[in-house]
Amino acid sequence: MSTERKRQLLLGLFVMALILANTLGAKITDFDLPSWLAMPFNIVFFPIIWLFNLILGWTGNDPLVYQFFNTIHVSVGILTVPIMFLITDIVEEVWGRKVTKDFVRIGIISMLVMILITYISVNLPTGRFAGVAPDQLEAMDTAYNAFFSTSIRIAFASVLAFYLAQMHDIWAFNFWKKKTGGKFLWLRNNLSTMVSQIVDSTVFMFVAFYHPANFPAPLVLKLILPYYIFKILFSLLDTPFAYLGVWWARKPGKGPEKDLAKAE
Repeated sequence: MSTERKRQLLLGLFVMALILANTLGAKITDFDLPSWLAMPFNIVFFPIIWLFNLILGWTGNDPLVYQFFNTIHVSVGILTVPIMFLITDIVEEVWGRKVTKDFVRIGIISMLVMILITYISVNLPTGRFAGVAPDQLEAMDTAYNAFFSTSIRIAFASVLAFYLAQMHDIWAFNFWKKKTGGKFLWLRNNLSTMVSQIVDSTVFMFVAFYHPANFPAPLVLKLILPYYIFKILFSLLDTPFAYLGVWWARKPGKGPEKDLAKAE
């Protein structure tokens, strides 16, 4: 596979992950972890939970539980977020900042087009649904519209948070790359992502949900923490994949680069 085709594949996976994060995110998963697995995670992330509880205490709100990982409550959309940051780190390491920014711009355009087409699809009149009996049409139509309808505020929050987080991730990755002389990929991968994830979570939650009376800041903070913790956990776990991805992207192809306009 040529270098250009590898870059195209990564771009496709990047856009796929971005779209899925917004379409699958409505489902909140809820399950228990065995104690032998939950305990080490609770210990590792204790400082972050303690800091959030300190902030909540200053605002006079109830603290979060320290046994955070005993029961998991998180949107399934979070599964694709680490993929996006992993891909941008690989692309910046191999192709540089300019190509990475192109990825982000293409992602933003793709998401805006997705939002527009989804809005039109939801508002078009319903004739029937494939495989659905006529007496179930109204229930299916209601479920379809409820699932795919996204408020303008939440859509804007998602686009804004994604853009700011990715721009910071690109800047931070390049900053630490210069500071380390191009060494320690694991360090800049995690340092850039850890801060970028808090930017992403904070901007999205506050822009999408904050309201002084109905959704005050302490309640927003309680939403931010679970998402941030899981994003950081996935960031730490994907470090070996960052090395593997960079190795794969830099690996010479079996043949000379081809003119993609003429390729099959």
